[in-house]
Amino acid sequence: MHAFDCPPQMHVLAGVPQVAAHPAGAVVLPAGKIASGKLVQAFAHGAEIVAIDGNFDDALRIVRELGEQKEFVIVNSINPDRIAGQKTAAFEIIDELGDAPDFHLLPVGNAGNITAYWAGYQEYKARGRSTKLPAMVGFQAAGAAPIVHDKVIAKPETIASAIRIGNPASWKQARAALDESKGDVDVVTDEEILAAQSWLACNEGIFVEPASAASIAGLFKRSPKIPEGRRIVCTVTGHGLKDPDVIQNRIANLEPVPAKIDNVRRAIGF
Repeated sequence: MHAFDCPPQMHVLAGVPQVAAHPAGAVVLPAGKIASGKLVQAFAHGAEIVAIDGNFDDALRIVRELGEQKEFVIVNSINPDRIAGQKTAAFEIIDELGDAPDFHLLPVGNAGNITAYWAGYQEYKARGRSTKLPAMVGFQAAGAAPIVHDKVIAKPETIASAIRIGNPASWKQARAALDESKGDVDVVTDEEILAAQSWLACNEGIFVEPASAASIAGLFKRSPKIPEGRRIVCTVTGHGLKDPDVIQNRIANLEPVPAKIDNVRRAIGF
């Protein structure tokens, strides 16, 4: 969650920390629930950090209340200007592929992306820039899947911090996108997310944060059900250095070996 001091109004972002737009900005966040890579960026850019004793949804509630006051403007995905910017990614996909894909798979946390992409696809189709619309398929973490279960999750839990959300800000719009596109929403486990993150880095050279890997985990889960020859787009939303905490825990367990070639060969497995 952010509050950016840009007089005469302060801009407030309800979401995980991002780079502050103004040196006097403020960030409202759930204590202990934000990935270190994102928090470091907020500090580096001079934001005032306000950690609350609660989760993302508590922070969003507070930011909404701030947004009702004339001094503040919410600038996260519940701000229509942000959705308008995000939807242009759908334009780029159609420009690159020559038409809309058959399926578009995305991670779903606050649900702004799936809302925005669907708006973009619809707009391009209305303007004759594509001949079809994709089925939008969203994936939530098993411990934070309010849209899947159609109920608010009071205490969402997942290693994928960017989608650790129990009451998405764009829930209604995302539900409309899923229904109108004849799409679906499903869950992936933390284990599936981490396996997809590792697979993507090792096989494609793309290092993403765990939340971003939810769409790839979803692809692996759904691929047997998708007919051959269909065009699929997966959105991976954030670089791995935004949320390195899980991998950093593995780094902390590295044991040094003597600086001799034989010891190094044995450590490698030769």
